[in-house]
Amino acid sequence: MLNTVIGDVGHLSVIVAFVAATVAAYSYYKAAQGRTLGDTDASWLRIGRGAFAVHGLAVFVVIAALFGIIHGHRYEYYYAWSHSSNHLPVYYMISCFWEGQEGSFLLWIFWHVLIGFVLMRYSRRWEAPVMSIFAGVQLFLTSMILGVVLGDLKIGSSPFILLRDFMPDLPVFKLNPDFVPKDGTGLNALLQNYWMVIHPPTLFLGFALTLVPFAYAIAGLWKGELTKWVRPAMRWTLWGGLVLGVGIVMGAYWAYETLNFGGYWNWDPVENAVYIPWLVLVASLHGLVLWQRSRTALRTSFVLVIATFLLVLYATFLTRSGVLGNASVHSFTDLGLSGQLIIYLMAFVVLAIGLLVWRWKQIPISPKELTTYNAELWVFVGATVLCLGAFQVLVTTSIPVYNAFLGFIGIKSNLALPADQIQHYTKIQLWMGVGVAFFSGLAQVMWWQKNNKESLTSSLTVPGILTLLGAALVILLVQYYGLKMEVSYIVLLTTALFGVLANLGMVFTLMKRKVSLSGGGIAHIGIALMLLGVLASAGYSNIISQNVSGLLYSREFDETTNRDNVLLWRNDKAPMGKYDVSYTGQYLDAPGVPGYVDKQLLFRTADEYKALARADIKRGDQVYYKAGDTVDILPENTYYRVEYKDRKTGEAFVLYPRGQVNEEMGEGLLASPDIKRFADHDIYSHISAVPPPDKEKDWSEVKEHVLSVGDTIFLNDYFAVFRGVEPAHQTAGLGLAKGDLAIQGDFLVFGEKKQYHVHPVFVVRNRLIGRVPDEVEDLGLRLSFLNVDPQKGKFTFGVSTTQKDYIILKAVEKPFINLLWSGTLLMAVGFGMAIYKRRHETEAVLEPTGAEAVPTLQPQPKARQVA
Repeated sequence: MLNTVIGDVGHLSVIVAFVAATVAAYSYYKAAQGRTLGDTDASWLRIGRGAFAVHGLAVFVVIAALFGIIHGHRYEYYYAWSHSSNHLPVYYMISCFWEGQEGSFLLWIFWHVLIGFVLMRYSRRWEAPVMSIFAGVQLFLTSMILGVVLGDLKIGSSPFILLRDFMPDLPVFKLNPDFVPKDGTGLNALLQNYWMVIHPPTLFLGFALTLVPFAYAIAGLWKGELTKWVRPAMRWTLWGGLVLGVGIVMGAYWAYETLNFGGYWNWDPVENAVYIPWLVLVASLHGLVLWQRSRTALRTSFVLVIATFLLVLYATFLTRSGVLGNASVHSFTDLGLSGQLIIYLMAFVVLAIGLLVWRWKQIPISPKELTTYNAELWVFVGATVLCLGAFQVLVTTSIPVYNAFLGFIGIKSNLALPADQIQHYTKIQLWMGVGVAFFSGLAQVMWWQKNNKESLTSSLTVPGILTLLGAALVILLVQYYGLKMEVSYIVLLTTALFGVLANLGMVFTLMKRKVSLSGGGIAHIGIALMLLGVLASAGYSNIISQNVSGLLYSREFDETTNRDNVLLWRNDKAPMGKYDVSYTGQYLDAPGVPGYVDKQLLFRTADEYKALARADIKRGDQVYYKAGDTVDILPENTYYRVEYKDRKTGEAFVLYPRGQVNEEMGEGLLASPDIKRFADHDIYSHISAVPPPDKEKDWSEVKEHVLSVGDTIFLNDYFAVFRGVEPAHQTAGLGLAKGDLAIQGDFLVFGEKKQYHVHPVFVVRNRLIGRVPDEVEDLGLRLSFLNVDPQKGKFTFGVSTTQKDYIILKAVEKPFINLLWSGTLLMAVGFGMAIYKRRHETEAVLEPTGAEAVPTLQPQPKARQVA
């Protein structure tokens, strides 16, 4: 039944949220206008707070309405129909919420509301100027989901549009305007992963957090408080660096677990659009640290903090304007928001640059000249390296934007992205990693001591010697195993080891001095470990599924597929590196049953999400379904059971790489890997090809056998014993009615490794004869019950055969990839320690009035933490 009330409520709430954000932005602006920091107009301040509270409440209503539409399967709404389906579990319905552009904008708006409430409670004197910026951003974001049409002008794209309004030309709506589909198109298979439930919210929280230091910086420029903004901005920058960094690695881990390109980072433009602002954010964090310690780099801090948020807006334009449609596999399509996105971006670019130019000469600078023995110099150089790395990625990723802009002004452009993007980015970003690793170790050592030639030499001797010894040992081991090491790899290995050892040594030194641990030191160790993990896992991945058969699998495959994959016939053993590998069957996911269920235990019904159990489905002694029970299944994905057995040790494990036929994704087979994790490496396996599942099997001509109970027949390389005839069960999905007759043959087929029970069915209904054959997929056999001779006690069965099932599998060994994931955890711990260190800092203590505004050029105590 068509329900427009919930959509009307949601759409009205969006309008209320937009108007309230507009009122809040204006009221907070008026509260702070023409006044010094902390001196606000009380009446305008109350209006601003009230308006933002109304805005937040309206946003919560919008979220509730949209999720209610998705959860309630209200397919009269385009958003629910295009992103959800009847059989999705609740946690994937959450993913449906932000799969579309409108939902992801709404998620971003939601985080801004929560952060805005925190700022209203704790920002004190900064509330009015900061919240005016904050509410202004909310105004623009809310306009993206407004969905209001004024003549020829469309403002935003509403998530509450009805399907009949979005697709009015469909014939069904001309016949029945109130038509509601029974099911939706479903959630993209690649997004049906637990990381997609937590990765997008984390990433958008990181985006939202970058707005806070930006708002403080703009407020500082606006109010002329050019130094006081640093401390509150520092705390929020730390949170942004932590959350956005973890969100990015979550996305990398999702790609590693779900996609089949063989890694965790593919330098896709959408990946780059997130990576760039994080690099600049980390650089801005180091700039803020330099100002707090020695009153240097304040101008740099302003520029980098502002640039971070502007790059987030630019990333939003890249991924949502459709400009990357031909360059990225997972950018959003254009919903007609390109103009709004450009206005959104340019509004804040103009505001920020205008304020910077206005205040530039007033921003304090240090007359102190930095020398080789100043730690601040090397921190600044490290931040510069981060910015250069971000700039290189930005310039190349923006090539489609250049083309679009030149085309807009009438100039034809033939600029193209690099043919091998991974090689293009990696060869430059590798050297950025070298710089980051080296300068993070050097600066950390110098940060905690007074430096001269003697003290610096003494401090660097031990980590330097250990680094050279460690690097030499690794190089010798690499050569021992017959591998080569390029010069760039040697340099990255050496500097990353130095980053680990120098920072680790300083952490131990601080512990001996009973000084609070450096969160920066821990984070730097994590970054260096990540670089080592990337070097090992990406630089020395080993394809163990080499084709050693001497056969060409198919002329339709490219050279690498024929070379780097192994053909596995069902239940046959094949060598793969040090393993013997067997493909043992296809499995389905049955919610409530641990693991996966063998397809041969299920009889499929007309409802693709239901099957009948042909035998008891159990795990150990616990029976989950008895023979004949209806089993709920998730049919989209087929899991291919692959057994690995080490020939030397005899140790074995089982993997279930996933495959899905998905023509909508432009591929015959959409494959996801399964991974066996060891301490020092991963075995990463995915399906490259399977027999076309949409093509009818090519069965041989039926060969008839007239049998008596107890007879044995030979079937190619196998034999079967006819054990008798019995009444057919409902396991065949016959839907037997009174007066129907159904019997089934009972065969025991002896295969290579196990026995199979086969039950072809013979049915008599309304004097019509029907036959339901039974198939042994493992053996490529099909038995049909053809006839009955009750007088002679003879039964006629037909046997036909087909090519055995097979898969083509690729398996890659990823050495020391755990260094990447453990380094990420250490990086997060380091950020967390820095945040915890600053938890008690308040404006009252940290921002004295009067002389505080005059920058002090003397360094602060050396016990201060570097983040």
